[in-house]
Amino acid sequence: MISTALRWLVLPAFIILTIGGNVMVCLAVVLSRRLWRIANCFVVSLAVTDFLLGLLVLPLSATVELRSGKWPLGGALCNIYISLDVLLCASSILTLVAISVDRYLAISAPLSYPRRVTRLRVTLVMIAIWALSLAVSFVPIHLGWNTADYRVQHLDWGMGDEEEGHYCQFEWNNNYVLVYAFGSFYLPLLLMCGMYLCIFRVAQEQVRRIRAATPSFARTASTAAIAREHKATVTLVAVLGAFVICWFPYFTFFTCMAIKAKTNPPNTLKSVVLWLGYFNSALNPILYPAFNRDFRKAYGELLRYSRPSRRKLQLTRVSEHKPLTFTNGQQSEKHIDLVNNTTEGTSLTLHERNGFPIEPR
Repeated sequence: MISTALRWLVLPAFIILTIGGNVMVCLAVVLSRRLWRIANCFVVSLAVTDFLLGLLVLPLSATVELRSGKWPLGGALCNIYISLDVLLCASSILTLVAISVDRYLAISAPLSYPRRVTRLRVTLVMIAIWALSLAVSFVPIHLGWNTADYRVQHLDWGMGDEEEGHYCQFEWNNNYVLVYAFGSFYLPLLLMCGMYLCIFRVAQEQVRRIRAATPSFARTASTAAIAREHKATVTLVAVLGAFVICWFPYFTFFTCMAIKAKTNPPNTLKSVVLWLGYFNSALNPILYPAFNRDFRKAYGELLRYSRPSRRKLQLTRVSEHKPLTFTNGQQSEKHIDLVNNTTEGTSLTLHERNGFPIEPR
């Protein structure tokens, strides 16, 4: 009873955290100008993948978990549910591969990066990622490539059929498991690790070369740009590390289980490795602000967005401390007022036009 009660409390909270956290990532990138970078399109794509996982897959997975592995919705919906799970997992992996390539281009060739990574190319890459993910998820399952007899799994199940031995899980035969596991996880993982290793080897050399080629008056801006790229790389390396920790046990466990001819019923170990993989979707929105100051600021702005009293207070302070001068009975414009921000210890410069303060763009 205690275990069941904990699952009823933890699983819905976990689903809400996954959905809400990834919505925060998308809103932070869309609404914060400091995050308007082409590279963050991949971050949004990854957040959308995790959001769809929390919205479409996790509620069904939680239902199966709470019903001790029994699936009451029929074989057709079971295959769609499994296909969505594989689709979103493959999309996450391929998006992380694209992120690693993007980081390598940003670090190894920062001067030519804006010409090589354009909006059109990024859009085409994301379309290719989703198309390939659809190909490796829905096509094999609905053509029966993953079963031992090459027949589509679970087609003989009816709606509400909960007979003993009917478990809605991805069936792998010996040949397909090797192709799928190594092609969709282990090979991309090796590629990403190799890419980030090259990034760390190139980073220091690039810093020295750019500083040597940059005039002294522009060196500060160049160094700041390099530091920003390095911080973004550290953030995404943390995302990659979390992905490996969460999903490596899952693929390793099911690769070993697929060697056995008989399909094993759900057990505690299977549930642990499966939900550890799902935990990655809730962890990414936490890693972004933990390793990136721009995301922390964007999150803070989102949390304060519904509090107009702070904004009203700042405008009131500007109007109270604004010096006024009059020429021929008319009020002249004071172009610059400096308002101290006592809460953050910084200063904000405001311009006036027609007597109203306007934030600098």
